[in-house]
Amino acid sequence: MPSFPITDKTEITRLAKRGVYDREAIYAILDEALVCTLAYCRDGQPFQIPTGFCRWEDTLYLHGSVGSFYLREITQKNLPISLGVTLMDGLVLARSAFHHSVNYRSVVMFGTARAVTDEKEAYAALEIFTHKMCPGRWADVRKPTPGEWKATMVVAVAIAEASAKVRTGPPKDDAEDYDLDVWAGVQPLQTTKGAPLPDPDLKPGVALPAYLR
Repeated sequence: MPSFPITDKTEITRLAKRGVYDREAIYAILDEALVCTLAYCRDGQPFQIPTGFCRWEDTLYLHGSVGSFYLREITQKNLPISLGVTLMDGLVLARSAFHHSVNYRSVVMFGTARAVTDEKEAYAALEIFTHKMCPGRWADVRKPTPGEWKATMVVAVAIAEASAKVRTGPPKDDAEDYDLDVWAGVQPLQTTKGAPLPDPDLKPGVALPAYLR
């Protein structure tokens, strides 16, 4: 799988060694992240909106309401947008306050959005989105009605200009600080799924599905 081209927008210039342009590595980060932030500029005022997303091959998909002002604006006006995700893997605790850091994996991509008008593409994107959030769920639930489809907007962004930045490993202290009586290391962070909490109005006798156990 080829790497993304390095452009004036995607090139990592500060701590360049942390820059990652490998397509497979970038896709892995996008597939693990549940939320992205979409940013665009409207009449000189920057806006950013956190939203769920999924990836299908070389395209990122967002969904929302047809009444969503920002989705309609970025697609109808063909506005340039930026999308970013960050996964936090650990708190890096150094011996000095200055050298504290975090271990992370992040992706920033640039492009323009298009409204998905093809029914098969929209249906497939929403199935992938649901499966990403909860594998197995799509096969279990009632599918959208024609009225619900009309109220839903699916937006696609081609993944063509993107880069990642990654930090791993222990703290990097100044040489003279390694002799300090201060604990240093990494406190790992992770997102985990807890035990499911049933809806108070759940119909009696409906068992917890196997994919949630």
